[in-house]
Amino acid sequence: MKALVERLLQESIAVKQDLISYQADSIAKIARITLEALQRGNQILLCGNGGSAADAQHLAAEFVNRFLYDRPALPAIALSTDTSVLTAIGNDSDFSHIFARQVEALGRAGDVLYALSTSGNSANVILAVQVARKRGVESIALTGGDGGKLAPLCDHALIVPSRSTPRIQEAHITVGHIVCQIVEEALFPRPLT
Repeated sequence: MKALVERLLQESIAVKQDLISYQADSIAKIARITLEALQRGNQILLCGNGGSAADAQHLAAEFVNRFLYDRPALPAIALSTDTSVLTAIGNDSDFSHIFARQVEALGRAGDVLYALSTSGNSANVILAVQVARKRGVESIALTGGDGGKLAPLCDHALIVPSRSTPRIQEAHITVGHIVCQIVEEALFPRPLT
């Protein structure tokens, strides 16, 4: 059992080492895009399915509440959280439209949509990005593998160099935390003590 634990930890470390080697510039770029949107008074929208939905909710909470320290709230919405909206759209239209309809209703030019999909092939996430483009909402894909259909549709794509869903999701939350910290420290610098 210990050998398995060590192997899985090494896999996770290797994926993050690859992020340092190949994606550090992309992470800095999406942090800057997020920061600039919030500085303009825009909002962050996030969507994903399953574990990616949980990651979207997690990151929205970090923006709205706090990351490392108390500061004013930042506008962020996880599109997977309103069960009445999700079930109404899924029932009356189609599950593939659950995020697109919300982007249509809530997205404004200058906002940023984080589209999370480990495979890059989630139909409902792809449709959300297509609606975002029409509304002038900048899109950022967090995906893995080869990026799937999602990566080329987005304005910016961070593709985790792995095909393992757990390793991809671990990297996504790490990237999200880095973005949150950069944004928080830039917008609300702590006074030197």
